[in-house]
Amino acid sequence: MSKAELAGRSRSNLDRRLKEFTPASRFAPPVRGWIRAIRAALGMSSAQLAKRLRIAQPSVVALEQSEVKGTIQLATLRRVAAAFDCTLVYSLVPNQPLKTMVRERARLFARRRIEPVEHSMLLENQAVTARPKDAEAQLDEIVRRTNPRLFWD
Repeated sequence: MSKAELAGRSRSNLDRRLKEFTPASRFAPPVRGWIRAIRAALGMSSAQLAKRLRIAQPSVVALEQSEVKGTIQLATLRRVAAAFDCTLVYSLVPNQPLKTMVRERARLFARRRIEPVEHSMLLENQAVTARPKDAEAQLDEIVRRTNPRLFWD
């Protein structure tokens, strides 16, 4: 199996797994962050959470603030999740299916490779004419046979 085919299978598998996370806006954090929201929902004080984490109470406030700022570390979030008896879920959720992203990059890749040839042929009065259906089939073939690493240069 070629690298391109393996990458295609990997994309399909990830697209299936990530589909349940779309739209990602469903998982937007609360305004004051997940730590504070869950702590408040549990009726737990910052001092009580600090005790569970074995840190000082002002450090909990700092954790909550760093989460809101987006500067908190994943390891710290894992510790807080464990203190809450929660599971940290971490994911990068593409804004569109990975297959679509690769197809768009393949289009750009193909266009960049074909434009000089088309220009040359046009100068020789031999314009390239491809039917849209043929163009889609050719693009599918490029995606299937080409190592996708080339699409991102």
